[in-house]
Amino acid sequence: MHYLVEDMMATDYDAPRKTDDELAEDSLEELKAQRASKTSSSVDVDEVELAENLELPGADLSDESLTVRVIPRQADEFTCAKCFLVQHRSQLSREIKGEPVCRDCD
Repeated sequence: MHYLVEDMMATDYDAPRKTDDELAEDSLEELKAQRASKTSSSVDVDEVELAENLELPGADLSDESLTVRVIPRQADEFTCAKCFLVQHRSQLSREIKGEPVCRDCD
């Protein structure tokens, strides 16, 4: 066997050895440094600009119209005087000046 001097690494046995805690701290510092370098090299993306330029394949909806079936308010429902949502009578909290108010707005 032939060993090159460059392949062998000298070990200083007199040097103080690191404890497991010190090795863990070193590892944490290396991870933090790697994370910092990754975040600094990332490209800022404007989400609004990205959404404006996003086109769905085959999604030309310019001729489409939305059809919604409207159901009239039922006898057991009321319209809240504060939030103007139609609620079931079980959600009625009280009436203020003769106007019904739901539990969420009370």
